[in-house]
Amino acid sequence: MSERGLRTAAGERPPGPPPAVVSWSSGKDSAFALAEVLRTGAVTPVGLLTTVTETFGRVSIHGVRQELLERQASALGLPLTTVRIPFPCPNDVYDRKMGEVLAALRSRGVRHVVFGDLFLEDIRAYRESRMSGVGMECVFPLWHRPTDRLAREMLDSGMRARLVCVDPRALDRSFAGREFDRRLLDELPPGVDPCGERGEFHTFVTHAPTFRAPIAVRSGEVVERDGFVFADLVPAENGTS
Repeated sequence: MSERGLRTAAGERPPGPPPAVVSWSSGKDSAFALAEVLRTGAVTPVGLLTTVTETFGRVSIHGVRQELLERQASALGLPLTTVRIPFPCPNDVYDRKMGEVLAALRSRGVRHVVFGDLFLEDIRAYRESRMSGVGMECVFPLWHRPTDRLAREMLDSGMRARLVCVDPRALDRSFAGREFDRRLLDELPPGVDPCGERGEFHTFVTHAPTFRAPIAVRSGEVVERDGFVFADLVPAENGTS
C-alpha cells in the first residue's frame, strides 16, 4: 500500500466543500465522476484511490500498467493512493487491506469517497456498507444517469478512452483495444450497456478536460486470461497514441 502526498491532513482541512478521494479505476466512469464533482463543487477531490494487483503490477480488473495509472495521476495533479492486493485475493484480505487504507485517509480528515457507479443497486449497497463501517460516506455523482446519453456526454466533453478489458461472453474480442467513440457505441450488440456498467468492457482514459496533458500510449499485446480479453496499452512518448 502506498500514499503519495495526500494534501489534506487532520486539523488542516481547507474551507469549503469537504475533502474526498476518488475511487479511480483509470476508466471513463471514474474520470467523468471526478469531472462532475469538480463542476458541481459537491466535494473537494484531494486524491485518487486505486486497487493494484501486486502480482502483475496492474490496475485490478482493468489490467492497466501501474505506470500509466501514475501518469494519469500526474496529469490530474492529484496524489495517488494504491491498495496493493495479491492474485487471487480472498475477500477477507481485500477488506482488510482496503480498510487499513481508508482508516489512514480518515485519520487525515477525509470522510468522503467518490464512485463512478451508474445503476447496479447491489454494488451501491456493498460500497455504502463497507464505507459506513469505517466512518466514510459515498458520493455517486453519475447515479441513474441514462447511460446511452451519458456515454455521449463523455465524448462531447472531450474525453477519449480505449477498451482495455472485454468480456467475450458479451462482446467479440475484436472490441479489445478499440477507441471508445461514437462508432463503437453504434456497433455495440443489443443488450450491451453503452457504458459497460455490467462488466461488458472496461476502459483506460487517455484524454480528459481535467488532464493537464493527454496520456500517450501505443497498442500492445491482446491476450485472453481468466475468461476475459485484455488489450495491453504501453506507455509512449507524447505525440504518440
